[in-house]
Amino acid sequence: MSGTGPDGQPTKRMLRRDFLAVRNRLTADDAEKAAAVLAERALELPELAAARTVAAYVSVGGEPGTRALLDALHARGTRVLLPVLLADNDLDWGAYDGAGSLVRVQHQGKIELLEPSGTRLGPDAVLEADAVLLPGLAVDERGMRLGRGGGSYDRVLARLERAGADPALVVLLYDAEVVAHVPGEAHDRPVHAVVTPSGARRFR
Repeated sequence: MSGTGPDGQPTKRMLRRDFLAVRNRLTADDAEKAAAVLAERALELPELAAARTVAAYVSVGGEPGTRALLDALHARGTRVLLPVLLADNDLDWGAYDGAGSLVRVQHQGKIELLEPSGTRLGPDAVLEADAVLLPGLAVDERGMRLGRGGGSYDRVLARLERAGADPALVVLLYDAEVVAHVPGEAHDRPVHAVVTPSGARRFR
């Protein structure tokens, strides 16, 4: 399969492979340092500072680390919702109550995830969020996000749109993952801001 589309631009599949390869070369020490700085930068973002409820996620593999940020939000009294992956790739949600509230879940044919162990709140719980942290591999100058391709967050964004909810959409990335262009599709929705270890940038 060719790595470029009809317009000669790299396809999403090719870009995902390339960004994941770079992440996989990061040392554990580099990733830990980046996570600490990323948490500081994210906590400075007014959309997160003012949020009563934040829908977030637990980073896995080479993703920019979120654990320090989850703990800081929880410590300041912010209600943090974390996803629970369902069999159809949709997301249920549970509350984060510190590191002890997470359990390792091995999803069949998928990566092992850390998920909240408490009460399931239902897929619509995300509608209560003032800010939603989205995982991604890159974002471009328009705020268009390149996701991992599983479609879970496309469902979340569609659910928010159907309900008329308008939380701040924030993606956490490494500096080199803010790029000039990522391929977009009709259903793609731009994020409001990106936070990297160098700082935050808004798109609208």
